Amino acid sequence: QVQLVESGGGLVQPGGSLRLSCAASGSTFSIATMGWYRQAPGKQRELVAAITSDSRTNYGDSVKGRFSISRDNAKTTMYLQMNSLKPEDTAVYYCNVRRFKDPADYWGQGTQVTVSS
Repeated sequence: QVQLVESGGGLVQPGGSLRLSCAASGSTFSIATMGWYRQAPGKQRELVAAITSDSRTNYGDSVKGRFSISRDNAKTTMYLQMNSLKPEDTAVYYCNVRRFKDPADYWGQGTQVTVSS
C-alpha cells in the first residue's frame, strides 16, 4: 500500500505561481511513476504532468511551458511548480502513484487550486 499526502493548494491571482507537493509513504521502494491530474467541475480528469523512475517527464498540452514537475533525492516526494497561472487552471489537483508489478493506482484526496482576481 502507498499513502499520499498533498499540500500547497490555495487561491492565487492570474499570472501568479503556486507550488504543490505530494509525499508518498508506505510501500514506496518500487514506484514506477508519479504524476499530477486535475479535474474541474463538469469536466474529465486530465493529465497535468508525470515523472518516471528514470526521470522522464510528460506534460499535458495545456500546461507545457508553464508547469514543471520534479522529485526530491529520495524519490518519494513530488512537486509541481505552476507559473503564469490562468483561471482555466482552476481545478482539484490529484496526486497519483503507480508501482512496478502492482496493478493498483494510488490517489491522494486532492487539493483545490483556484486562480482568480
